[in-house]
Amino acid sequence: MKIALRVDVDTYRGTRDGVPRLCRVLDRHGIRAAFFFSAGPDNMGRHVWRLLKPAFLWKMMRTRAASLYGMDILLMGTMWPGPKIGRRLAPVIRACAEAGHEIGVHAWDHHGWQAHVDKMSPEAIYEHIRKAYEELERITGKAPTCSAVPGWRCVESTLVVKERFHFRYNSDCRGSGIFIPVVGGKELTTPQMPLNMPTYDEMLGKNGVTNENYNERLLATVQKDSYNMLTIHAEAEGGACMKMFDEFLTMAKARGITFTAPGDLLPADTASLPRAPIVKGEIPGREGWVALKG
Repeated sequence: MKIALRVDVDTYRGTRDGVPRLCRVLDRHGIRAAFFFSAGPDNMGRHVWRLLKPAFLWKMMRTRAASLYGMDILLMGTMWPGPKIGRRLAPVIRACAEAGHEIGVHAWDHHGWQAHVDKMSPEAIYEHIRKAYEELERITGKAPTCSAVPGWRCVESTLVVKERFHFRYNSDCRGSGIFIPVVGGKELTTPQMPLNMPTYDEMLGKNGVTNENYNERLLATVQKDSYNMLTIHAEAEGGACMKMFDEFLTMAKARGITFTAPGDLLPADTASLPRAPIVKGEIPGREGWVALKG
């Protein structure tokens, strides 16, 4: 059994503290992953207005967000503009690339994307991705090889715009199996690698899942002889959940499970991949809509 591992880096603190910690853990286990960076301002605290939505408020309470993420993350960008992550933390991102991990575009402004992507014009989407792309290229000296939108919030125009960046793959939706997206009846060229395993915040506090049994429950979702992709977050598994994640890797190894960077699962010939659209839908444990493999 094999799991493709991706790390979403949403915030300033996740980049500063979580990324170096995760790089050390992964190095100790001999694992390469894909790190998707938010490169622009950290305005994540602006999500506070979503507390007015009962589903989001329940999620924050269920995952004990204040203790998991810290008040600095929960208030970032509210009273004043958030710090530019790439500009201030370039050495951290560069070290991650030099450690051999895949470097991908997550967002320029993570909050801005999640809150507004379904209202953004194609040109606005292009500018958002371009700024993050060029910042990561400036920092690492190499063009980012892949991309993954925040919160799996992807509309069809996003996929069309991303074709202009010639990524090796995108990871923008939920579902199982690598595929070629179809938009408006037209096949695109960049493979899509969806997430099919649940994330920590989607599982915790539901169906009896606690920190004590989380690793066992997560391992139970691994599909034998099939496609598996897991997303962890620099703010959680690189922070308060780091010891638990380290134990998860040890437990997985004992069961014959190996980990790889997502790009290593791409077939040499992508022409034979199945075709599918993406559609809006909902999944358990996550507030609001996400893109799903159709």
